[in-house]
Amino acid sequence: MIVMKFPQCEIFDSTAAQEILFVTGGRVPSREFFLKVSSGRKIFCVDKGIELCRACELIPHFLIGDFDSADNFAVEWARMKNIPAEKYPADKDFTDTQLALNRAAEIFGEHVAILTGCFGGRFDHLYSTIFTCAALDKKIFLADEREIIFYLRGGESVDVKFFKKPLAVSLLPITSTCEGVTTKNLHWELDGATLTQNFPNATSNRIDDDKIFLNVEHGTLAVYFCFDE
Repeated sequence: MIVMKFPQCEIFDSTAAQEILFVTGGRVPSREFFLKVSSGRKIFCVDKGIELCRACELIPHFLIGDFDSADNFAVEWARMKNIPAEKYPADKDFTDTQLALNRAAEIFGEHVAILTGCFGGRFDHLYSTIFTCAALDKKIFLADEREIIFYLRGGESVDVKFFKKPLAVSLLPITSTCEGVTTKNLHWELDGATLTQNFPNATSNRIDDDKIFLNVEHGTLAVYFCFDE
């Protein structure tokens, strides 16, 4: 059993693969969170994410983007540190995050992806990221000190142990329906429930223990934890 460790919780998973931390250009995670979550993981910077690496003096393994939003001093710092980088034109068919996820698979092979710096900012950017990640056939976690999202796909289950109690737990259908959704230790339990995308009512639940169990039989479900509003 593999354990995905975050400062707020541990997520028990069956996937064994190297873990890559993608640092993107949305809401900047706290330095404390970033230093903890980056420990022992490869770092893949996406455009403006290089600014946080420079601030924390952490050398990423790769840098990608069009650099239309990254600070010039941070980009120059990356060049001076000889960090491998790929620059793309601003006018392109893919977002910087989509490019990064695709290139990481080509460069590093099979891996678990953790995205930080992906919350906050523009809704359309977050929407694109959430559905892009859901469509990829790999384990992906979006996380900072305030929010965590991960995905359960048909036939998967997961145990989560919390070190910090979340303010809310929400189950958000990514596919049109999610069938056979079962939970344990939530305040409002589900037992083989069907959740639909056009009526996402399994939101703002609470936990009644420091551990929870989640399962989905069919469909793709985004699991959302909110730790700080």
